[in-house]
Amino acid sequence: MPALKAEEPGQEETVQDGGDVVYEKEHDDGVSPSDLSELLKAGTVEAHDKAENTQFVKDFLKGHIRKELFKLGTVALYFTYSALEEEMDGNRDQPQFAPLYFPEELHRREALAKDLEFFYGENWQAVVQLSEATRKYVDRIHEVGRSEPELLVAHAYTRYMGDLSGGQVLKKVAQRALKLPSTGEGVQFYTFDNISSAKEFKQLYRSRMNDLDLDQETKLRIVEEANRAFGFNMEIFNELERVGKTIKDEVLDGGLPEYDGKGDLSKCPYYAAKTAAGGGSACVCHMAMAVLRHPTGQVMMSACIALLAGVAAWYLM
Repeated sequence: MPALKAEEPGQEETVQDGGDVVYEKEHDDGVSPSDLSELLKAGTVEAHDKAENTQFVKDFLKGHIRKELFKLGTVALYFTYSALEEEMDGNRDQPQFAPLYFPEELHRREALAKDLEFFYGENWQAVVQLSEATRKYVDRIHEVGRSEPELLVAHAYTRYMGDLSGGQVLKKVAQRALKLPSTGEGVQFYTFDNISSAKEFKQLYRSRMNDLDLDQETKLRIVEEANRAFGFNMEIFNELERVGKTIKDEVLDGGLPEYDGKGDLSKCPYYAAKTAAGGGSACVCHMAMAVLRHPTGQVMMSACIALLAGVAAWYLM
């Protein structure tokens, strides 16, 4: 699914219980504003924001996910990574890309195939189709790989660094919203078995990028290509949004959980954050609905209604 922020300058995303996103400072020692990693961070900020403000991504982050759209998004990722990794394999000896070739650590095609088999069954390859927006993205990746392999850096950076950062947030949201198994079926795409520390690996990856023998003009072309990659991703998000308007499917909600009446609600940071953002009305409604679902609450409500009816009858006598 969408890569939520390939990177945010000086920040590392982590997920806490309850779905809150916490940013921890990530120190980049010895980097220069002219380094490729810094140019990419600064040069793609606007594209990041635009991608995250597409309706599809905003709904996803809220946990409002249509299962059919999630499946179609996984199909788009499969074709995208198949093209990217095919071109990376073909250019693994190119000096302007070779230092960033990490097939064991990063390649996603096999993981996505497992996800598609989970969603569509063993015959998934005969079912899935390349969408128009994804085809444009795939065509561009092949064009770059065959004529300007140094620009593959932009596509690899945009996808893999996002998967290792905000992608881990999306994994939690999808598992909760779609009620997927905790063992990882359906979200293998987000699982990097051969990377023990995402933070350390990203630091290594950025260091390798900065050591590439590239002139300033080439670096700027890579930044331009990264923005183009974000544009292709946005086209896919918008395409999924359009498809969503044509299908009837339950909207699965992985957002605010219902309060079950146990514990002190005021001490729950997840609810506290939601209360602060929404003025408290959402939590009050959730509490009321939760109480009314319990037999004790229903008895109490019946008693209150009976009491009010008695008072009204006495008053009218």
